[in-house]
Amino acid sequence: MPLRTVTGSIESGAEPGDLLSLLADASRIPEWAPAFADRVERDDQNGWKVAKDGSVFSLHVGVERAVRTVDYLREVAPGKKGGAYLRVLPRPGGGSVVVMTLPVGAGQTAEGVTAVLNQELASLVRLAS
Repeated sequence: MPLRTVTGSIESGAEPGDLLSLLADASRIPEWAPAFADRVERDDQNGWKVAKDGSVFSLHVGVERAVRTVDYLREVAPGKKGGAYLRVLPRPGGGSVVVMTLPVGAGQTAEGVTAVLNQELASLVRLAS
């Protein structure tokens, strides 16, 4: 059975709260995930508009600070939402571990999505440093 998601993680010296704040600010997504977004702007109090390669779509950013989670959700089919799921864990001795799960979309391979995921995690850690 082909994979429908891929998950990766990376350690960072940044504190969990700092990483969570960076992830919660969707306008910063293009800085660490340019394959996903060229530009992100606030749409309303709970939403964002994402521009990528001339297309624009809505994005909901669900942030749960108490458990350090950020979910980037968009409509992937009529009535269905999906996207990226990020978790920020405290690292023993200080710092953080970021875990991200991405979908493997139609026409994509798990290997290709994993390569993008690893680039995004590395960029995120560099940005947080």
